[in-house]
Amino acid sequence: MKVWNEMLEHAKTWSIEAGDKQLERLEGPMHMESKSSAIDLVTEMDVWTEKFLTEKIKKHYPDHVMRTEEGGMHEGNSDFEWIIDPIDGTVNYAHGLPHFSISIGIRFKGTTVAGMVYAPKLQEMYEAIKGGGAYLNEKAITVSETKALDRAVVGTGFPYDKGTDPDNNLTHFNNILPKIGGIRRLGGAALDLSQVACGRMDGYWEIKLNSWDIEAGLLILEEAGGVAEVVKEEKGLFVISGSPEIFPQLKALIER
Repeated sequence: MKVWNEMLEHAKTWSIEAGDKQLERLEGPMHMESKSSAIDLVTEMDVWTEKFLTEKIKKHYPDHVMRTEEGGMHEGNSDFEWIIDPIDGTVNYAHGLPHFSISIGIRFKGTTVAGMVYAPKLQEMYEAIKGGGAYLNEKAITVSETKALDRAVVGTGFPYDKGTDPDNNLTHFNNILPKIGGIRRLGGAALDLSQVACGRMDGYWEIKLNSWDIEAGLLILEEAGGVAEVVKEEKGLFVISGSPEIFPQLKALIER
């Protein structure tokens, strides 16, 4: 566990440094391109942040494997693997909305052992080590104690191909909305899971996600006492999560 702590501390330090650069870059015009659709954006800072983080990892842990959103797989000979999203919530970032983060999960022999989600604009650092609890700005966090679904605030999101594929989450959204207390669409899976972890939201689900979207957030959620299920589907990962009381009620409303 000592090496997990060391790696997590490195990840936090590097993310804070990269986050400062992201905030500086928000002050001027920004170059961006579209990927899979007009709203699937990548900015120059996504690319810069990923390069910054991967170079730091290569310097300190040259044999480690890395899986990143923009660059894909970086092969290595170690049992450790870093899962990196340089900016989770790029659309928010590109529009000046504060709900974006740097997300880094660390696996050892296929098991997630450490993770952090850092929101530079919000100045919030979520972190967890397997078996060690979850923390927000170094204070322990737990999921909410909400028991009734009609009092719960639940988060979700929509895939980039929502305009071309009928499997776009609207059916689930329309089914769930009348039965819950409130719904939020914040635009970043890593931070959404972190909001459930610290009790601000009671549950969260989304479809067509990737491992870098959820790797760190899932560990933080589970270490905060939450429950999650991930299903690999044809077009990505289906994720559903919540407090122990809300999770089964939310899951019962979603058929996939």
